[in-house]
Amino acid sequence: MDRITDKIANLAKALNKRVEPTPDYVDYKTLRKQYEAKANADVSQLQQRTKKARVEAIHGRSDLNPKWTFGNLVEDSDDVIEAVSIAQSFIAAHDDPAWRQSGSHMMIFYGDYGRGKSHIAGAIAHQLIEQYEISVLYRQLSTILEMRNFSFDFAATDNAGQRFRETNQELLDVDLLILDEVCVNETVLKKNAQSWFGNLLRQRLVNKKNCILITNHNLAELENALGRYCFESIKEYDTYKVRFQGPSRREGLSLEQADLEPSNAQPRYQPNQVR
Repeated sequence: MDRITDKIANLAKALNKRVEPTPDYVDYKTLRKQYEAKANADVSQLQQRTKKARVEAIHGRSDLNPKWTFGNLVEDSDDVIEAVSIAQSFIAAHDDPAWRQSGSHMMIFYGDYGRGKSHIAGAIAHQLIEQYEISVLYRQLSTILEMRNFSFDFAATDNAGQRFRETNQELLDVDLLILDEVCVNETVLKKNAQSWFGNLLRQRLVNKKNCILITNHNLAELENALGRYCFESIKEYDTYKVRFQGPSRREGLSLEQADLEPSNAQPRYQPNQVR
């Protein structure tokens, strides 16, 4: 059967009319596939832009140091190599929905100053945000406790109580809570602080929310500082304990350097420096 274009061309010839060239004929199935491919590409681009916006929003709320990544971490000692291996296993476990729904998981990074505890915790958080859009909140426990104390000043006019209630809700809701400097400079937390922290951990446990605790105490000192009620809350989690040891990676400042450098000198960032 002649196509309609062929019939038109034959009629034009019969009338001695010029036949205009027509574009190549494309059958319906081919044309449909082309349009579907273009539509799928447009949807994919929209999904990528939407995901990028979501990830950027999570990063913005997390308060993470953007330099805390695996890419600029130097694995030059056994404790750091082991910590990175455990961290990568923890990240990979998120691929398993059964693992994510099995309960609450906690990593405890403990040991000496300047060994990379905060850096590795931040690297875990950055990767979880990028791969799984996990919501993250990084906070120092001492700062939260100070805010909590100020919230009891009912004569204050800065709305401290409301701000702490909002912060407390964030601590409960976020998927991964990273608490740094746990019990720093504290031999024992005050009883009311122990109760509050223990309740926070128990509520997150019930809601299957994960935590990373970072401390300079050893485990025995940490248990004493947090108190039995709070530490029992930690034991309820599926816990991974990672010990850091050895000298600090941070550059020291000698007396001679302090005397020679001007007081307004800007600090120099070391790209591979870890916290």
